[in-house]
Amino acid sequence: MSADLLLAIDQGTTSTRAMAFDRRLQPVASASVRLPTAHPAPGWVQQDAETILESVIESVARVLDEVGGADRIAAAGLDNQGETVVAWDPETCRALAPAIGWQCRRSQPIVERLREAGLGGPIRERTGLPLDPYYSASKLAWLLEHNGDVRAASAHDRLRFGTVDAWLTARLDGGDARTDTSTASRTQLLSLRALAWDPDLLSWFGIPAATLPRVVATAGDLGQLAHPRWRGSLALRAMACDQQAALAGHGGFASGSMKATYGTGVFVLANAGMLREATIELETSIAWTLPGDPTTPAVTASVLQGGVLAAGALVDWLRDGLGLIDDVTATEAMAWSVTDAAGVKVLPALAGLGAPWWRPEARAVVAGLTAGAHGAHVVRAALDGIAQRVTDVVEGMTAVLPEAPVRLLVDGGMTTNSYLMQRQADLLGLPVDVASVEESTALGIAGLAGLGAGLFEVAAITAANPTRARYDPGLDRAERQAQREAWCRFVSAAAAL
Repeated sequence: MSADLLLAIDQGTTSTRAMAFDRRLQPVASASVRLPTAHPAPGWVQQDAETILESVIESVARVLDEVGGADRIAAAGLDNQGETVVAWDPETCRALAPAIGWQCRRSQPIVERLREAGLGGPIRERTGLPLDPYYSASKLAWLLEHNGDVRAASAHDRLRFGTVDAWLTARLDGGDARTDTSTASRTQLLSLRALAWDPDLLSWFGIPAATLPRVVATAGDLGQLAHPRWRGSLALRAMACDQQAALAGHGGFASGSMKATYGTGVFVLANAGMLREATIELETSIAWTLPGDPTTPAVTASVLQGGVLAAGALVDWLRDGLGLIDDVTATEAMAWSVTDAAGVKVLPALAGLGAPWWRPEARAVVAGLTAGAHGAHVVRAALDGIAQRVTDVVEGMTAVLPEAPVRLLVDGGMTTNSYLMQRQADLLGLPVDVASVEESTALGIAGLAGLGAGLFEVAAITAANPTRARYDPGLDRAERQAQREAWCRFVSAAAAL
């Protein structure tokens, strides 16, 4: 049986999905394992690192069983949930603490301490990222300061730190922890220009250099992954942060391409080519480092990035926290069932406000309630709030990019909500194109694995994910501007509460 398939391992926040694709990047098998998340204190978000590992082992095993075994896989790619961090003991290969999630705000005091020391500017200049608990570095510092097992391991030179990709490669490839340039650029410890761990950043955050994984390219020969349940090894040919993988899945390899993935949060990325300079309002990160031709070194591209930290999480809260809906799919019909939001406004700041506001202390707000407002109005206002926050980010990017975007490429589970997508187009004043492949992240990492294995060129990825649906804007410019101005006034007031 020939090795004719590509395997995507998409390790996300709420689930791990494994998908097998053929050489035309058409899906042939898929398996998903849900992941629980704990909130042991206000603003805290964590997961069990061993459970994350088990979800990868199980989802991959199911797909391999379906396609006929590991021998069918020509190349595998691994993407991960980004800024989430794990601490482990390299001798026992066991996690020393729960994985601290990217949404977690527990390290805010460390961020404030660094800001008061005047380090916000230098950190942003070197990393392209503003000081915020969102990124990995302050989470690692928190573990060193507050977790006894982590401190003890560090004292005995038995501590390893990393994002989820490093944890998985350490456990599935004989302890060889590694992370690619795209994920490393999200830690706030990597020099954006040197593409290496920065000694000053490590010193400022108090992270020993020896605890970190090695940094590798996004695509190429990246080693092997193996587990007894797979009855064989997998040639790892791509690693990436999940949002960069999604941009690749849209074929966003040209400078100026822009996509938004609607999941637990909404993450907007624009390919910024060779840009390596920090911006005032947005995040500058590495898109990927891809192999060149035999006479050209590896090529690194950058992205402008901005996140809406609660989107799907906000809808889950409407269900679990407020009890307004029984099923998240009900939001579409409820939003269309009323003609407006009856004056209700929702600020989706369950995990603070990200770009371009950068108000980590902000909290979610529901405002404008009257006796005439009911559940459908709140649901509609919540979806409006998500669309407005995405527009905040896109407008910030448009001001920086050399050319204004002509459309927004979108993927993710929430793109099936026609109300949200139409509202997004109206507020942007741009067409919103929904990808035909909902799991563009998995498609992207599989495509990058194919590139890393030399199986095809970039054009094959673009051709595999055409537009499934287009939403054209329906608001005139004056009304759109009025709604945007009203939104900005609301955010300024609500974020100060």
